[in-house]
Amino acid sequence: MEVQIKTLAEKKLIGHSIEMSFIENKTFQLWSGFMPKRKEIKNVVNPNLYSLEVYPENHFDNFDPNDNFQKWAAVKVSDFDDHPTPMKTLIVPSGLYAVFLHLGPAAEAHKTYHYIFTEWLPNSEYVVDERPHFAVMDEKYKKDDPDSEEKIWIPIKNRN
Repeated sequence: MEVQIKTLAEKKLIGHSIEMSFIENKTFQLWSGFMPKRKEIKNVVNPNLYSLEVYPENHFDNFDPNDNFQKWAAVKVSDFDDHPTPMKTLIVPSGLYAVFLHLGPAAEAHKTYHYIFTEWLPNSEYVVDERPHFAVMDEKYKKDDPDSEEKIWIPIKNRN
Protein backbone atom coordinates (compact mmCIF):
# COMPACT_ATOMS: atom_id res chain seq x y z
CA MET A 1 0.00 0.00 0.00
CA GLU A 2 1.40 3.36 -1.03
CA VAL A 3 1.73 6.16 1.50
CA GLN A 4 2.21 9.88 0.92
CA ILE A 5 3.76 12.08 3.59
CA LYS A 6 2.08 15.50 3.48
CA THR A 7 2.15 18.69 5.48
CA LEU A 8 -1.43 19.71 6.18
CA ALA A 9 -2.39 23.36 6.41
CA GLU A 10 -4.77 24.24 9.23
CA LYS A 11 -8.39 23.31 8.46
CA LYS A 12 -11.59 24.80 9.85
CA LEU A 13 -14.45 22.29 10.15
CA ILE A 14 -18.07 22.45 11.24
CA GLY A 15 -20.12 19.42 12.14
CA HIS A 16 -21.44 17.09 14.81
CA SER A 17 -19.46 15.03 17.29
CA ILE A 18 -20.22 12.13 19.61
CA GLU A 19 -18.33 10.24 22.32
CA MET A 20 -17.81 6.59 21.46
CA SER A 21 -15.36 3.69 21.64
CA PHE A 22 -14.31 1.09 19.09
CA ILE A 23 -16.47 -1.44 20.96
CA GLU A 24 -19.48 0.89 21.21
CA ASN A 25 -19.37 2.27 17.66
CA LYS A 26 -21.90 5.11 17.10
CA THR A 27 -20.73 6.14 13.62
CA PHE A 28 -24.09 5.43 11.95
CA GLN A 29 -25.93 7.49 14.60
CA LEU A 30 -23.44 10.36 14.14
CA TRP A 31 -23.76 10.53 10.36
CA SER A 32 -27.54 10.03 10.46
CA GLY A 33 -27.79 13.15 12.60
CA PHE A 34 -25.32 15.19 10.55
CA MET A 35 -26.28 14.53 6.91
CA PRO A 36 -29.80 16.05 6.95
CA LYS A 37 -28.45 19.27 8.52
CA ARG A 38 -25.23 19.77 6.55
CA LYS A 39 -26.96 21.98 3.96
CA GLU A 40 -27.50 24.57 6.74
CA ILE A 41 -23.74 25.16 6.96
CA LYS A 42 -22.56 28.35 5.26
CA ASN A 43 -19.12 29.00 3.74
CA VAL A 44 -18.51 25.36 2.77
CA VAL A 45 -15.24 25.15 0.81
CA ASN A 46 -16.00 21.94 -1.15
CA PRO A 47 -18.43 18.98 -1.07
CA ASN A 48 -15.97 16.64 0.69
CA LEU A 49 -17.05 15.00 3.94
CA TYR A 50 -14.67 14.58 6.87
CA SER A 51 -14.85 11.73 9.36
CA LEU A 52 -12.53 12.62 12.25
CA GLU A 53 -11.38 11.05 15.47
CA VAL A 54 -10.02 13.16 18.31
CA TYR A 55 -8.29 10.80 20.74
CA PRO A 56 -7.28 11.58 24.32
CA GLU A 57 -3.57 12.05 24.87
CA ASN A 58 -1.62 8.75 24.78
CA HIS A 59 -4.73 6.85 23.57
CA PHE A 60 -2.62 4.37 21.62
CA ASP A 61 0.09 3.79 24.25
CA ASN A 62 -1.89 1.05 26.02
CA PHE A 63 -4.65 0.61 23.50
CA ASP A 64 -8.01 -0.53 24.85
CA PRO A 65 -10.93 -0.73 22.38
CA ASN A 66 -13.29 0.23 25.25
CA ASP A 67 -11.63 3.65 25.72
CA ASN A 68 -13.73 6.60 24.56
CA PHE A 69 -12.77 9.18 21.98
CA GLN A 70 -14.57 11.93 20.08
CA LYS A 71 -15.83 11.11 16.58
CA TRP A 72 -16.81 13.90 14.17
CA ALA A 73 -18.85 14.17 10.97
CA ALA A 74 -17.95 17.49 9.35
CA VAL A 75 -17.30 19.68 6.32
CA LYS A 76 -14.49 22.16 5.67
CA VAL A 77 -15.44 25.85 5.85
CA SER A 78 -13.68 29.11 5.08
CA ASP A 79 -14.68 30.62 8.45
CA PHE A 80 -16.87 30.02 11.48
CA ASP A 81 -19.22 32.96 10.89
CA ASP A 82 -22.91 32.15 11.26
CA HIS A 83 -22.57 28.43 11.94
CA PRO A 84 -25.88 26.67 12.63
CA THR A 85 -26.81 25.58 16.14
CA PRO A 86 -26.23 22.96 17.56
CA MET A 87 -23.27 22.29 15.25
CA LYS A 88 -19.75 22.63 16.64
CA THR A 89 -16.50 23.99 15.26
CA LEU A 90 -13.15 22.24 15.13
CA ILE A 91 -9.73 23.44 14.02
CA VAL A 92 -7.36 20.76 12.74
CA PRO A 93 -3.89 22.21 13.33
CA SER A 94 -1.27 22.12 10.62
CA GLY A 95 1.25 19.31 10.75
CA LEU A 96 2.69 16.22 9.16
CA TYR A 97 0.35 13.41 8.04
CA ALA A 98 0.71 9.99 6.47
CA VAL A 99 -1.99 9.66 3.81
CA PHE A 100 -3.31 6.28 2.68
CA LEU A 101 -5.88 5.46 0.01
CA HIS A 102 -8.51 2.96 1.17
CA LEU A 103 -10.03 1.13 -1.80
CA GLY A 104 -13.23 -0.83 -1.32
CA PRO A 105 -16.32 -0.75 0.88
CA ALA A 106 -16.27 1.32 4.06
CA ALA A 107 -16.97 -1.87 6.02
CA GLU A 108 -13.48 -3.10 5.06
CA ALA A 109 -11.62 0.04 6.16
CA HIS A 110 -10.50 -1.83 9.29
CA LYS A 111 -8.10 -3.78 7.03
CA THR A 112 -6.43 -0.56 5.90
CA TYR A 113 -6.19 0.72 9.49
CA HIS A 114 -4.77 -2.62 10.60
CA TYR A 115 -2.04 -2.33 7.95
CA ILE A 116 -1.28 1.27 8.97
CA PHE A 117 -0.94 0.57 12.69
CA THR A 118 0.57 -2.93 12.70
CA GLU A 119 2.79 -2.87 9.62
CA TRP A 120 3.50 0.56 8.17
CA LEU A 121 3.81 2.69 11.33
CA PRO A 122 6.05 0.32 13.38
CA ASN A 123 8.41 -0.01 10.37
CA SER A 124 8.49 3.70 9.57
CA GLU A 125 10.54 6.54 11.01
CA TYR A 126 7.34 8.03 12.49
CA VAL A 127 5.05 7.74 15.50
CA VAL A 128 1.45 8.91 15.90
CA ASP A 129 1.12 12.58 16.82
CA GLU A 130 -1.54 14.01 19.17
CA ARG A 131 -3.72 15.66 16.51
CA PRO A 132 -7.02 14.59 14.91
CA HIS A 133 -7.05 11.55 12.62
CA PHE A 134 -9.44 11.83 9.68
CA ALA A 135 -10.76 10.36 6.46
CA VAL A 136 -11.76 12.48 3.48
CA MET A 137 -14.69 11.26 1.44
CA ASP A 138 -14.95 12.98 -1.94
CA GLU A 139 -16.93 12.10 -5.08
CA LYS A 140 -15.11 8.73 -5.31
CA TYR A 141 -16.54 7.60 -1.96
CA LYS A 142 -19.46 5.21 -2.46
CA LYS A 143 -19.81 3.61 1.01
CA ASP A 144 -20.52 -0.09 0.27
CA ASP A 145 -19.31 -0.14 -3.34
CA PRO A 146 -16.19 -2.25 -4.04
CA ASP A 147 -14.87 0.66 -6.17
CA SER A 148 -15.24 3.19 -3.33
CA GLU A 149 -12.24 5.33 -2.34
CA GLU A 150 -11.42 7.42 0.70
CA LYS A 151 -8.22 9.03 1.90
CA ILE A 152 -7.11 8.26 5.44
CA TRP A 153 -4.93 10.89 7.14
CA ILE A 154 -2.90 9.80 10.20
CA PRO A 155 -1.04 12.52 12.16
CA ILE A 156 2.64 11.67 12.51
CA LYS A 157 5.91 13.04 13.86
CA ASN A 158 9.49 11.80 13.70
CA ARG A 159 10.42 9.13 16.25
CA ASN A 160 13.21 11.14 17.86
